[in-house]
Amino acid sequence: MSTPTQPPFKRIALIGKVHHEATRKTLLKLERSLLELGFDVMIEARTAEQLTSTAAKVLPLQHLGEAADLAVVVGGDGNMLGAARILCEADVAVIGVNRGNLGFLTDLDPEHVVEQLKPVLAGHYQIEQRFLLQAEVFHCGKSNNVGRAINEVVLHSDKVAHMIEFEVFVNDEFVYSQRSDGLIISTPTGSTAYSLSGGGPILTPGLDAMTLVPMFPHTLSSRPIVVDGHSTIRLRAASDNDTLQLSCDGHVRMSVQPSDDVVIQQYPRRLRLVHPEDHSYYRVLRNKLGWGSRLF
Repeated sequence: MSTPTQPPFKRIALIGKVHHEATRKTLLKLERSLLELGFDVMIEARTAEQLTSTAAKVLPLQHLGEAADLAVVVGGDGNMLGAARILCEADVAVIGVNRGNLGFLTDLDPEHVVEQLKPVLAGHYQIEQRFLLQAEVFHCGKSNNVGRAINEVVLHSDKVAHMIEFEVFVNDEFVYSQRSDGLIISTPTGSTAYSLSGGGPILTPGLDAMTLVPMFPHTLSSRPIVVDGHSTIRLRAASDNDTLQLSCDGHVRMSVQPSDDVVIQQYPRRLRLVHPEDHSYYRVLRNKLGWGSRLF
């Protein structure tokens, strides 16, 4: 094998989708193989509950960052997002094993996970720095709630198919007012998630940019817009709205009252996402989205 291009990993944390038999089998296979290879292995506490027994250390998710160099997340993109929001605080590298559906963030094949992981652990991998968004709700000028997102922040009604009204500012410059079902503010990571379903563009991971994608706007002239990734986006809920919701990665939900402001900007810490050395983002897009193969 060639000389490692990155520092090797020694302390490996395992995190998995709970109550999922296929995930449990992959976790057991990883634990056994990594311990036999001499790695320091630890398992997240909730993940360990679904294993009959374990020879590895058991730690809560919040403490894995202090003990591990690399976290291996077994599950779908949702599991990756949940773990990564916590682990980015400790600058822990993260790699995913796909036990979900599409799996844009989970590279490793569960059937060949040990063979694919060995070169990564030895230092043969690519690493990407993915930025997160921070969303803060201000009520009467005072900070009321804060959330983080790797994929997207969404302003929406708490009712199904219910139109809301709000204003959008970028760097304190008024952009537009809008009547729609809501607005998706997406990172490049999230551009292949909810934003893509809403008609937003795909942003390659290295772009320092965010997209604003209207959800079923009341005018045909309303279109997605891409802004600089260091922009500060402010949304102001109209005074005659009902209580709205702000969702971060579809997980953290915060209430937005009429006339509240929502401020969205880059979070200072980044996610260190690890890929195998032969990873290709465009190959992932072709495979996941069913794009055509080469003609000649």
